[in-house]
Amino acid sequence: MQASLWKRTLCGLTILVGLQAAAQTTHWQIDPAHSDALFSVRHMGIANVHGSFSGVTGTAILDDKNMAQSSVDATIDTTTVDTTNAMRDKDLKGPNFFDVAKFPTMHFVSTKLVQTNGQWQLIGNLTLHGITKPVTLALDSTGKDQLDPWGKTRRGFTATTTINRRDFGVVWSGTLKSGDAVVDNQVHITLEIELILQ
Repeated sequence: MQASLWKRTLCGLTILVGLQAAAQTTHWQIDPAHSDALFSVRHMGIANVHGSFSGVTGTAILDDKNMAQSSVDATIDTTTVDTTNAMRDKDLKGPNFFDVAKFPTMHFVSTKLVQTNGQWQLIGNLTLHGITKPVTLALDSTGKDQLDPWGKTRRGFTATTTINRRDFGVVWSGTLKSGDAVVDNQVHITLEIELILQ
């Protein structure tokens, strides 16, 4: 009887520990109305051209007691590209660059979150232009959780990285011989992400 009682007690403790572990994990939704993917690329080696994508959606699972167990799954709508120049945006959306008719989204799925010299790095796979490559994002929190006027808990992050557009097949396919040379290969990306607790 004592053995049976001990087993039941041990089982109860195991369940309790499991529930406590689960309680550490929170689920969040990316707020597309307050999230952007920003980029800059040098034009002809002269000046940086800036642009953005406004269609950012996805989810995050956060574990504040063990951040390394957190994960992110995000999608960006490439049809929303905006460089404040209609002719350039049309070209970016076309087959010369993003080819949004074939590839209307880019997708990031994290594989791990590590801390190096006090800096959190979110590592994952980015699928862009039909090609998937690993990327590393330097991650910074924008502050503590905030309660909005409607009672929803929000949290913000800024993430930065640099990719080589050629790695993802984003290469000029137009007739202008020097076309690909006018745009630098290195693209600097900044993600401003606001999350809503679910």
